[in-house]
Amino acid sequence: MNKFEQMLSASKIILLDGAMGTMLMSKGMEAGRAPESMNIEHPEIVKEIHRAYLEAGSNIVLTNSFGANRFRLQRHGLDDRVKEINLAAAKLAREVADEFTEVVVAGSIGPTGELMAPLGKLSFEDAVQAFAEQAAGLSSGGVDVIWIETMADLQEVRAAVEGARSVTRLPVAVTMTFESRGRTMMGVTPEQLVKLAQELELSAVGANCGKGPQELEEVIERMNKAGCPIPIIAKANAGIPKLVEGKVIYDGSPDIMGQHAQTVRKSGATLIGACCGSSPEHIREMKRVLFLSSF
Repeated sequence: MNKFEQMLSASKIILLDGAMGTMLMSKGMEAGRAPESMNIEHPEIVKEIHRAYLEAGSNIVLTNSFGANRFRLQRHGLDDRVKEINLAAAKLAREVADEFTEVVVAGSIGPTGELMAPLGKLSFEDAVQAFAEQAAGLSSGGVDVIWIETMADLQEVRAAVEGARSVTRLPVAVTMTFESRGRTMMGVTPEQLVKLAQELELSAVGANCGKGPQELEEVIERMNKAGCPIPIIAKANAGIPKLVEGKVIYDGSPDIMGQHAQTVRKSGATLIGACCGSSPEHIREMKRVLFLSSF
């Protein structure tokens, strides 16, 4: 049983971290830049963000590697540095996590950004290989769990899990992004994800990102009602983004996200955090509310 599995078995509530991309933007990262390149060029900023979340109370931090697959990195001329970037992402998170007690590092793997065949040109085999490359770098860097997130297509989930398991024996968690009417962009329902999670023998499953707390709350409730036998993850955006004076602002305050944390906890979520637009302040308030409501 590794560190992540030990945490799952010992804890009733596990607090995740918040956004990475919007935090990097707030610290000066230029628009259009690959966030993952910051692992190489400005590692001190990435470590600062990880540390801020852990100081706010997070039990798990996700590596800055969401888009570090060959397809997304190719758009920035970085596709020949997949292993280097993922290895650096894992090492940075690990270094900061080891400054604290009992912190888990999750290796973030997002979608390729390509459509799977037959709707698109990406073959299942090529997707598996791309995810394996990423997982190998993260595993070598010292992550405790492979964290596949923001998925929309069940076939891409299958490819990501297969790719990860071809290079590491680490536990695997998966979250998908559900849009309006409780379905992903590709039409997947929460119930279908629960069924796949059991088939793939995942360690945890859930939802992240999306259109704000309320819609994600409904998804978590449906997953729980579907009899999900493994821990459920809830990681919603901090509200809905709005353009204010040329800047993207999320309308979900720490208070709103604190209330959300309490709601998803009552609906069956065990691993609770936040996604786009959130900050350590959001996580700190979520911790306060979850701690109070756990007694």
